[in-house]
Amino acid sequence: MTATGPDLQTADLLSPAAVADPYPLLAELREHDPVHWSERYRSWFVTRYADVDAALRDPRFSSDRIAPYRRARLDGPGADAGVRAAFGVLEDWMVFKDPPDHTRLRKLLSRAFTPRAVERMRVRVAEIADELLRDLGPHADLIGEYAYPLTSSVVAEMLGVPRADQALFKDWSDRITGLVFGGLGDPDRHADGAGGMAELTGYLDELVARGPDAESLVGALVRAREAGDALTHAEVVATGVLLLFAGHETTTNLIGNGLRALLRHPDQAPDAPGTVEELLRWDGPAKTIARLVAADVELGGRTLRRGDRVFLCASAANRDPAVFPDPDRLDVTRRPGRQLGFGIGLHYCLGAPLARLEAAIAIPAALDRFPDLRLAEEPPAWHPVLLSRGLVRLPVHT
Repeated sequence: MTATGPDLQTADLLSPAAVADPYPLLAELREHDPVHWSERYRSWFVTRYADVDAALRDPRFSSDRIAPYRRARLDGPGADAGVRAAFGVLEDWMVFKDPPDHTRLRKLLSRAFTPRAVERMRVRVAEIADELLRDLGPHADLIGEYAYPLTSSVVAEMLGVPRADQALFKDWSDRITGLVFGGLGDPDRHADGAGGMAELTGYLDELVARGPDAESLVGALVRAREAGDALTHAEVVATGVLLLFAGHETTTNLIGNGLRALLRHPDQAPDAPGTVEELLRWDGPAKTIARLVAADVELGGRTLRRGDRVFLCASAANRDPAVFPDPDRLDVTRRPGRQLGFGIGLHYCLGAPLARLEAAIAIPAALDRFPDLRLAEEPPAWHPVLLSRGLVRLPVHT
């Protein structure tokens, strides 16, 4: 059924109310207009679990959305050269490619994220968490002082970035966020993100040039290029940028959102076998997943045309009552379901095992170290972007 009420006709996931709590609006869309055309964003928003799941498995919903945008908007005269260069880096990201390029890049990286390889990181993740928790004062920000430095340290060490340089990445990452995750309300997001991208790619260019640690991920990419695995220098650098950015951004948000959820629901066990999966479902870091329609397709009774942009709302699908009983209730003992917090199918998140490990260690560690931990009185501030859901700060009293 198509909604006709004014609330859904003007639905905006970037309104202040929806940024703070998107779930009421997503529930209205899911019930009344599950494949919703937004004039505001000139895009479709898909909210039912069955439709999101089907689209994520359907190759007609293409991940290759950066190259068409660059050709249409940035290749003509007068386009900003810095923004064009930033989108050139994004174009080489595995997550924005379809087969066969996606298959080639994923195969090169997959060895670093096998369960066995990730399990070897367990002790180091626990050590970093303990170091950071020891340094927290009576009033702390669990994003800036805990979740972010933990996740960024883990991925930087995997890539072979010297520890002394890791603090540089926070500013670059924050600036790139609007470029990648869809801060459509910010008119300066492209220029600011391009500046951050230029500084980060410049750093990685130098890291590759001076010879990274042979055991690091960047070292493995360089060896693959030198061995003739059809990996260009630009792809080595772009993949390093992707891993540094995506390797901590999603996990930082998972840990931050998860800690906030458990502090608001102290009856829920932080270390139950199903805790991380339920936190991913209930208020996970993936709000929507963007795709471009590669061929006309019918979905939910609507016709989506070739070239249309689609936002697959994983956060709405994860609270679909057709799949999850009593979906708005946080319940870490819930029978494991089919939450879509890491996607599904061809583009299932390569770093999911590492993200799960970090969250399973970091969240209980903070609550064990500070049994009286409580949220500060100030309201939470969320990043105003379409694709991800994450806190700017998480102020607490320890």
